[in-house]
Amino acid sequence: MTGLFTGDERKDLERRMKAANRLPPGQAATLKWPVLHYGSVPKFDPATWDFKIFGLVAPPVRLTWAEFGKLPRTTTTSDFHCVTRWSRFDNHWEGVAFRDVLNLVRLLPRAAYVLVHAEQGYTANVPLMDLDRDGVLFATHHDAQPLTPEHGYPLRLIVPHLYGWKSVKWARGIEFLDGDQAGFWERNGYHMRGDPWKEQRFDTD
Repeated sequence: MTGLFTGDERKDLERRMKAANRLPPGQAATLKWPVLHYGSVPKFDPATWDFKIFGLVAPPVRLTWAEFGKLPRTTTTSDFHCVTRWSRFDNHWEGVAFRDVLNLVRLLPRAAYVLVHAEQGYTANVPLMDLDRDGVLFATHHDAQPLTPEHGYPLRLIVPHLYGWKSVKWARGIEFLDGDQAGFWERNGYHMRGDPWKEQRFDTD
């Protein structure tokens, strides 16, 4: 899909996705790839970049960029639903499955939630059961091209069945917890889980 399209093409896509039960309530289809994030785009230095797995794990793990690049690769196709009411369909992702990252550590029995850490102190909370499933991955490529800096290069978590703010850009680590701890947007009025099919946009939903 490209950003070169007519209004009729977008409306046709929206009709088809509704008919296929792929468009959540309150959403509109787009063929573009909008850029939305809080703060500035961070710079990437492969010599200093690392990824940490910590919290309720034994033992904690730290990976360099070179080490992360040696993990098994996977590809997946999924839809993306932004809380700002647009949905983009059939995104092709390439990266490392969350389950392959999870296999690097032993979880303690009470680990049930994850706080995803990213550049500039950004965090987002996701229940472990929402991450330990098919289609969830740490992406390095989108639609056969490396992620652009604006879309989370070098590493972006993709959680396709939740609203897009849970698909954290510029991911730098995952912390395992025994309780649900609000991340950045959750502390600022967003829903703790963010299921687009239930329209869990805000903490009042």
